[in-house]
Amino acid sequence: MAKLYFHYSTMNAGKSTILLQASYNYRERGMQTYLLTAGVDTRAGVGRIGSRIGISDDADVFSASDDLFEVIRARKATGPIACVFLDEAQFLTEEQVWQLARAVDDLKVPVMCYGLRVDFMGQLFPGSAALLALADELREVRTICHCGKKATMVARMGPDGQALKAGAQVQIGGNETYVSLCRRHWREAIGQTSPTAPET
Repeated sequence: MAKLYFHYSTMNAGKSTILLQASYNYRERGMQTYLLTAGVDTRAGVGRIGSRIGISDDADVFSASDDLFEVIRARKATGPIACVFLDEAQFLTEEQVWQLARAVDDLKVPVMCYGLRVDFMGQLFPGSAALLALADELREVRTICHCGKKATMVARMGPDGQALKAGAQVQIGGNETYVSLCRRHWREAIGQTSPTAPET
């Protein structure tokens, strides 16, 4: 039965490596996969999904204006698809997540999305929030903090080596400026030593 999956984690946890390996496993068994990635992410080149360990593959790109149900339906019309793999899922819009859910339900194609859960300020990306709500299965891709605990947060470091507390949610490239941390060390990095009290 086709399902919508969301594989989420912090930066540099190996999401793209896992995606490429899973796609390879399908193809090795003679089944065709369809790869998609966000057009704004050109780190591996336009229309490429790349891993830090050096493996990569071609992919079609999507932008916020694309109807992904129609994109998948058009690709399916050219031949069977065993699975759709979508990288950088945090850049999806809420509407596009619903389109992917429709593709699963109506086209009977499994869709596996890989992306970040939260940004460097600890806020959900819109695409990730929608996937957390709509995905049939959630799978955490784990990585660790420097202390050895599971990393659930990511800090964006400035040129001075200090964690940034504000800025644009999206910054393409600059992997070296991001550090995956456990919540306690993320709070320390941004200078939050006590819980933030809600405003009254």
